Amino acid sequence: MAFPLPAPMRLALDLAARAAAAGEVPVGAVVTRDGAVLATSANAMRSASDPTAHAEIVAIRAAAALLDQPRLDGCDLWVTLEPCAMCAGAIAHARLARVYYAAADPKGGAVEHGPRLFTQPTCHHRPEIYPGIGAEEAAVQLRAFFAKRR
Repeated sequence: MAFPLPAPMRLALDLAARAAAAGEVPVGAVVTRDGAVLATSANAMRSASDPTAHAEIVAIRAAAALLDQPRLDGCDLWVTLEPCAMCAGAIAHARLARVYYAAADPKGGAVEHGPRLFTQPTCHHRPEIYPGIGAEEAAVQLRAFFAKRR
């Protein structure tokens, strides 16, 4: 029996699907605090002509603006793909409490792959990490997106 996904991950996957329809790499992100959604985003690198417009960065910026503070203490990030090094750095600087992600990214990820940023002694903040939530659906979205481009 399959269990329903937590609502924030369901929302992130829906945002990723919309990103794919718009020609962006299908990654969605949601920032929550105490179960309430503070910010949502999807990759916007192409539409914004901004290489830093990853879903995580856009969501972190929006949540920080909403709260009018640079640190997101007590907030959680839900994202459909393992964060890259840039996004992992932003997560550490924002002081997010927990990161839930769907699909692993062996090539570009920086949490359980690559530099494993949060395990480095120089990392000043280590969120709790919960991988694999909605991984199958996220992986299908990504494979379908890139198959169309090959």
